[in-house]
Amino acid sequence: MSESNQALDHDAAELKKMGYEQELHRHMSGFSNFAISFSIICILAGGIGAFPFALGAGGGASVGIGWLVGSAFAVVVALAMAQISSSYPTAGGLYHWGSILGGKGFGWCTAWFNLLGLIFVVASVDFGLYDFFFKTLIVPLLGIDVATLGYTHQTVSVAAIIALQAVLIYRFPKFTTKITDISGYLIFTIAVVLTVSLLAYHQGTLDFGRLFTFTNFTGAEGSVWPKNEGVDLPFLLGLILAVYTITGFDASAHTSEETRDAAKTVPKGIVSSVVYSAIFGYIMICTFVLVMPDVATGVKQGFGFFDALLGTLPTALKAILSVGIFLANFLCGLACLTSTSRMMFAFARDGGLPASNFLRKIHPTLKTPVASVWISGAMAFAATLYGAAYLVLSVGCAVFLYISYIMPVAVGILAEGKTWKHKGPFDLGGMSKLIGVLAVFGGAVLVFAGIQPPNEKVLYVTIAMLIVMAVFWFVFGENKRFKGPPAIQE
Repeated sequence: MSESNQALDHDAAELKKMGYEQELHRHMSGFSNFAISFSIICILAGGIGAFPFALGAGGGASVGIGWLVGSAFAVVVALAMAQISSSYPTAGGLYHWGSILGGKGFGWCTAWFNLLGLIFVVASVDFGLYDFFFKTLIVPLLGIDVATLGYTHQTVSVAAIIALQAVLIYRFPKFTTKITDISGYLIFTIAVVLTVSLLAYHQGTLDFGRLFTFTNFTGAEGSVWPKNEGVDLPFLLGLILAVYTITGFDASAHTSEETRDAAKTVPKGIVSSVVYSAIFGYIMICTFVLVMPDVATGVKQGFGFFDALLGTLPTALKAILSVGIFLANFLCGLACLTSTSRMMFAFARDGGLPASNFLRKIHPTLKTPVASVWISGAMAFAATLYGAAYLVLSVGCAVFLYISYIMPVAVGILAEGKTWKHKGPFDLGGMSKLIGVLAVFGGAVLVFAGIQPPNEKVLYVTIAMLIVMAVFWFVFGENKRFKGPPAIQE
């Protein structure tokens, strides 16, 4: 038997110990597992689309310092998640971990926050793909007047984008994996070319002091934030840039059952995708600040800042970068929908969703969860129909995902050495509990920043979710009907 087949048999045997058969096609390499999270993080998506969130909060310091702080929190959360993923490499990811470490009710709550966050991330990426990149960058290249595009064009375009992504995911899974792999190289290449080009064509000197100068721009023209006095809250608001950009790395966990040697490769995929995104993203966004005429002008430009920056480049180079950035964002949305469908499939497999028998079905030959792919896409599309979609969706997805990230980490701190005795190859050892505590604290800070006005709607949705979940769990009998994941066979 070949070494590759032995690894596949080992993965299937480990999955069977956790009560599941190998239903999905295990075809992803370690790089593919890294690439799907790196593609979802996509510094060319959040790093551009959410950049005004930081600049309009604390100016240059929210970029030069805020990104480092937010990235540090994300790395710590990723390390804590990676350790658990190495112990329990299943498609359910966070839901499964929450159930094992904190009980089925805790896991059920984790699942709903994670699923809603994933649906919002698909919606925000594909809405941004149309609104920021297609309409702003591609449409002018086609000679179309942007002013002629209205809500109907937006709705039809977003629906077409999500439908194409869904077809690729369920019908061409191997091809989807290959182009997701390519997207990792594409993101890196475009980010480097963009950064070098902006610096090369910049007229004048670079003032690095901008990156460390705090200016409270909340309430100023172009800022998305209402006026907030002082330093603390505006600085925290600026962390949204890093929070929204460096999220979605749970995709490596959700594709565990499609990844070879998952207990080793999945935790590496989680951590490395966050670290590389943090490094290259920092260089890129700092360049944005450095090449602006001045920070105040960048704030006034709002979401139009990026088009203004590209306007300093030669026409041909701007066109090439525009097409590359559009493709990278499309592949980001593709990876997001892949992750969402796997999470929905895993939760349905354990009976956690309405119509679970339908949602857990796997295509007999393609080995993809067809129903979960299409329902995930349909729910994401529905979320984009809200008028002020991007701000709510982008911040909402970050808040819900980070809540779902820190939930299993929090109970893991209490369970470690007691009910959680099995550790995988990725073991933090004596640093485990300290990193867990730091992850919970960091995640809580990021969530707090995400529910500040004008994003109080995210807080309202969170409260509404908790009420609805309580009603279903205690009143409608979900606590008796839902059995949770199977018992692990040691």
